[in-house]
Amino acid sequence: QVQLVESGGGLVQAGGSLILSCAASGRTFSSYVMGWFRRAPGKEREFVAAISRSGTNTDYADSVKGRFTISRDNAKNTVYLQMNSLKPEDTAVYYCAVSHHLNRAVYASAGEYDYWGQGTQVTVSS
Repeated sequence: QVQLVESGGGLVQAGGSLILSCAASGRTFSSYVMGWFRRAPGKEREFVAAISRSGTNTDYADSVKGRFTISRDNAKNTVYLQMNSLKPEDTAVYYCAVSHHLNRAVYASAGEYDYWGQGTQVTVSS
């Protein structure tokens, strides 16, 4: 069992920045692929970004490429999502997730993730 706690959400004006953090329990954080997903009101959950176990490989949704950066600190059991140039359409609840799967470096499908945090709200005003 892995517990995840997200933080850093809030209200920001369009064009602003936020950094989300996700702290994970357990001693094997470096063996997890980590992902960020989001769910906007009335919409399906969607992939945002993922990072490989060592942090070498990353993947991003087209909608956030060039604006968001995922990173991790394995010594702190924490994954981050730096969000710049925020847009009103980025408004959503953001979730971090853990994947124990080993066949790929990163995963963009929610079905590949085994544990999820409770989410943190990000609201971008226009």
